[in-house]
Amino acid sequence: MTQRIIQAAAVVAATVLQAGQAVAQQATWNIDTAHSSAQFSVRHMMVATVRGEFTSTKGTARWDGKNLATAVVEATIDAATISTREPKRDAHLRSADFFDVERYPTLTFKSAKVEPIGPGKLRMTGDLTIRGVTRSVVFDVEGPTEAIKDNRGNQRVGASATATINRKDFGLTWNAALETGGVVVSDEVKIILDVALTLPPPGVVKH
Repeated sequence: MTQRIIQAAAVVAATVLQAGQAVAQQATWNIDTAHSSAQFSVRHMMVATVRGEFTSTKGTARWDGKNLATAVVEATIDAATISTREPKRDAHLRSADFFDVERYPTLTFKSAKVEPIGPGKLRMTGDLTIRGVTRSVVFDVEGPTEAIKDNRGNQRVGASATATINRKDFGLTWNAALETGGVVVSDEVKIILDVALTLPPPGVVKH
């Protein structure tokens, strides 16, 4: 019995050690806010497409550098940085009719599964939270690119991702009817992300 307990303990210890080594081998890449964008597009009055963006996106991507299925992506967007190049419209979007930025200052995303589906293509499923409402969303991803090294010794990769959501699923329900039929804002919203990620040289911690 004692021998069996010792063997079991050895198995548990080996498993924990292997798990720790796997975590230790994962590198953390940081979103380069200055060279990344979180954009969206929506139909306006049934005839035009309005495009906008959030100008502050932060986050990380962790993976072992070999198997992209191990990747975990987390991102936080500052809701107040929304910009459609029209101040009155931006103020309305920040209000309680839409993003209600005073109560819900951030939008967040955390991946749950990353699936390689072809050369340079991924399908990323995760939890998107807007206005305190969390829904599962699937992004089609192109990338990541081959890593390059910049003049500061950082490694850099890039990726693009798109998804389509129904804004009402996240409590963004404001609308107004048009006299000629239809509504001011469509329910369908397209999300377009272009992200640059950086990995500092070994021994350098990014703050």
